[in-house]
Amino acid sequence: MPTDSWATLLVDGQWRPGATSFEVVDPATLEPVGRAADGTARDALEALDAACAAAGPWRSVTVEERGGYLRRAAAAIRDRVDALAELLTSENGKPLGEARAELLGSARMLEWSAEEARRAGGRVLPASPNGPGLVLKSPVGPALAITPWNFPASMLIRKIGLALAAGAPLIVKPAEQTPLIATELVRILHETGLPAGVLQSITTSRPAEVAGALLADPRLRKVSFTGSTEVGLGLLRNTDTHLRRTSLELGGHSPAIVFADADLPAAAAGVVAAKFFNAGQSCVAVNRLYVHRSVHDDLLDLIEEKVAALRVGHGAAEGTGIGPLIDQAGLDKVERQVADAVAGGAEVRLGGRRWSGQDGLKGAFYEPTVLTGVGDDMLVTREETFGPVLPVYSFDTDDEAVTRANDTQYGLAAYLFGRDLSRLWTAADRLDFGVIGVNDPAPVRPELPFGGMRNSGQEREGGAEGIEAFLETKAIAIKL
Repeated sequence: MPTDSWATLLVDGQWRPGATSFEVVDPATLEPVGRAADGTARDALEALDAACAAAGPWRSVTVEERGGYLRRAAAAIRDRVDALAELLTSENGKPLGEARAELLGSARMLEWSAEEARRAGGRVLPASPNGPGLVLKSPVGPALAITPWNFPASMLIRKIGLALAAGAPLIVKPAEQTPLIATELVRILHETGLPAGVLQSITTSRPAEVAGALLADPRLRKVSFTGSTEVGLGLLRNTDTHLRRTSLELGGHSPAIVFADADLPAAAAGVVAAKFFNAGQSCVAVNRLYVHRSVHDDLLDLIEEKVAALRVGHGAAEGTGIGPLIDQAGLDKVERQVADAVAGGAEVRLGGRRWSGQDGLKGAFYEPTVLTGVGDDMLVTREETFGPVLPVYSFDTDDEAVTRANDTQYGLAAYLFGRDLSRLWTAADRLDFGVIGVNDPAPVRPELPFGGMRNSGQEREGGAEGIEAFLETKAIAIKL
């Protein structure tokens, strides 16, 4: 896989090297793994020119043909999944097994999007006294996708699949930490024979410059962003002269509630899986664990046993369960939250320190950590952690658990563990979160809508709702 090539800009059907490049490093070793072209505002605007030129012809392509491109790309990802997983791990740090699962999930997302193209129709309304009415769906127009480093394959592919299925040309701006896997996935889609301008990619170490140039241009009709709440709110403020459709998938502070009647071994396994995958660097990772007081100690014993068994190391090493954090800033935030909790009286049951257990691993590693005795006013309770730290709280009543779970500015994901269907249903209905896993630590699926409430975002990706983000709705009244 050509990780040393600078030709990572795809503009108007051609790969470009760019005038300069930037280095991409392995977050575990801090050693270089490749270089990417450092795209500019000029590159981005040329991509927008090409997207505008492609918009009319692409919207006229049949849904069957659009779906064919996506299916061929899905098959190619499956064929190359092992090599792609190695590349993903080399620049993101996550364990190979997680990287492989992310890529296979990306293939599923392309296949789902291909089918959604067939279902993205309008409707015919019963005739009124004046005549019939129609509701039509049309592509939103040229769009920009800004994708994150923590899931650099799945977040990219989710946006690409839905945009192209809807008939909207797309410019992607991958995260500067993980441009190589994004480039390879765009290359796979390009190799299916997509027309020039339909899918383009701008790698850059200057995201504000590149995105700013595109946002200032009224020809850009849609932005789909996954990243921090702070940056997402800034995108919404960038509307001085014109409005555009904006999808935001932002931060989270996911609670998990374990009721007294839960299957405790299954709940412990689910919580650990939902907390520690990708070293906790996920917007849907469990950030707060609320356990009924009657089962608190028993569940904690099971969780501690599973967390203690997690092996820290390089993502490519066999048996690794926890890789590095993406950078020093991420490590500093985790340390600050743990120090604040300890100073406030919390107890470190496991971990609580930087990890430096192997020669050659210079990255930002942190031990998987479990905290108890955590207060509701501590940083770890109020801020998204994005690291391998699990704070545990006890509760006495269902109402208390749901109220405390909802006490956050975020509303992306939540988890419930229990057996009583009535209790689970009531809690799920009252929780103000867009994605809820009920005895399921992995509730993100192509067929379900994904997105959050409050400061976790707006609009949805995936499911029947996902393609709507790249479609405009027209009402047509016909007087006969």
